[in-house]
Amino acid sequence: MRPLSGAEADALLARSDSAGGRRRRSSPVQSASPQPPGLGAGPRRQSSFRDDVGHAASETYLVTRLTFRLLQYLGLGYRWMSQLLALTIYAILLMPGFLQVGYYYFFSSQVRRSIVYGDQPRNRLDLYIPKYISRPCPVVAFVTGGAWIIGYKAWGALLGRRLAERGIIVACIDYRNFPQGTIGDMVSDASQGISYVCNNIASYRGDPNQIYLMGQSAGAHISACALMEQAVKESRGEPVSWSVTQIKAYFGLSGGYNIHSLVDHFHERGLSRSIFLSIMEGEESLSHYSPEMVVKESSSQAIALLPLIVLMHGTEDYSIPSSSSQSFADILQQTGAQAKLLLYEGKTHTDIFLQDPLRGGRDPLVEDIFSIIHVDDEITQEKIAVSPTPRRLVFEWQLQLARRISPF
Repeated sequence: MRPLSGAEADALLARSDSAGGRRRRSSPVQSASPQPPGLGAGPRRQSSFRDDVGHAASETYLVTRLTFRLLQYLGLGYRWMSQLLALTIYAILLMPGFLQVGYYYFFSSQVRRSIVYGDQPRNRLDLYIPKYISRPCPVVAFVTGGAWIIGYKAWGALLGRRLAERGIIVACIDYRNFPQGTIGDMVSDASQGISYVCNNIASYRGDPNQIYLMGQSAGAHISACALMEQAVKESRGEPVSWSVTQIKAYFGLSGGYNIHSLVDHFHERGLSRSIFLSIMEGEESLSHYSPEMVVKESSSQAIALLPLIVLMHGTEDYSIPSSSSQSFADILQQTGAQAKLLLYEGKTHTDIFLQDPLRGGRDPLVEDIFSIIHVDDEITQEKIAVSPTPRRLVFEWQLQLARRISPF
């Protein structure tokens, strides 16, 4: 297998952007600055259900097409074929739960799909609104994972549903994947999505003084990069469209924060070194897109701007080892930042984010997020403690088998 040449990469990105441009012109346009709605409602949908399904289908087609195009460069060897087979079986086992979440995503009046936040084809986000709103709600701006290649905003539907059931608005931010874009584009998209949330969430009955940033897997890395980039800009007095001080806490779930130390790990896991370096814009950019390295090199003024950083990781995560979060937490604490590490004993990369919430009952991740968001609100904590628990969506034997087969 050979690395992508500059000409090949440019041509690939140009074709992807061209396809995205055609799709953008044919999709329904929504206002980037919605008018204030009535209480608890949020802006009304500006497109029909048919339009929303069509947009979701076109985005899914884009992700699939880009993935298979990338596989052409990787080469369809034994490793990738076995991984693809494992992923297919994994998805089939969890399909009963995925179908129920999909029904919620497309039919629930609490979901606002594909709100435009920028002028790129993937600059859209989904909002998950609590059913009953008596006062402005806390907000979680969430950046999904997907190995920087197959991320999509709908991957956050299960988390959005679980948090919305507990009175928290969730904004799932979409962004360009490789080869449609490289890491700089992804960070830029995420930052623009965060800016939209910070400046517009009050229109959806969100509390602009209670905004939390969260990312999962590759999304944890991208959102951490966006957070650090913003802190550095603000410390230098550069103009910004949103402020780090607007973020009350950052939740990093199963993320990697020192890209230098993960290149070989990902290569052994099947993401070749040449492809990964193409995603990260070359070896010379690894330090710039390693939040751990950026923290080490940042001024005390930039560090002082950072919110509480909560790093969450399963101890049996083989996709991204939990030592990644441990190391980042240590560096943050050494530089004087507020950092907290939560390790989930025996949990894998997908246990925390998929299997556990599909199991129903009290979800450890959701409970931990909730306890931090409402740390000073005992009344809300008491209400949630006695509220009905989410029901199981998938049988236990399916969850256990899926856990064994998971390629992640």
